Amino acid sequence: MNPVLRAVFRAPAKLYDRNLGWLLGKRFLCVTHVGRKSGRQYRTVLEVIGLRPAADEVLVIAGLGASSDWYRNIQAAPAAEVAIGRRTFVPEHRVLDQPEALAAITDYERRNILLRPVLRPVLTKLLGWRYDGSVEARRRLVAQLPIIAFHPRAA
Repeated sequence: MNPVLRAVFRAPAKLYDRNLGWLLGKRFLCVTHVGRKSGRQYRTVLEVIGLRPAADEVLVIAGLGASSDWYRNIQAAPAAEVAIGRRTFVPEHRVLDQPEALAAITDYERRNILLRPVLRPVLTKLLGWRYDGSVEARRRLVAQLPIIAFHPRAA
């Protein structure tokens, strides 16, 4: 990968490393998880695709699919921490079912209409097929890319 591109992709993580993740607002979150094999702690910055204040949930998508290391790690052991904005909590998570995931991705696209010229080509690249935003394409997307809800763990 190009060194400049690598630096751009690593920049959000560097902000969280320096306790400056709040500068990213609620658009991104940082999940701290434990490696399934190594036992090491890792931090992954993810785009927030939805906030559900009534349920105290934050939604993210496993953009590289169910084989993403961070996703596989939280399936094996609960995430250690989620940081979003100025808030940090010990999370629980759940994978959204198809109707909920469809609603979440539909809402995300509706709220980010100006990103559509960038979003659809990026999703096309991630999915490996042409994503056009149709209902059928969204169904295929949520079948291929899990959408996860993080919420604070009950005391």
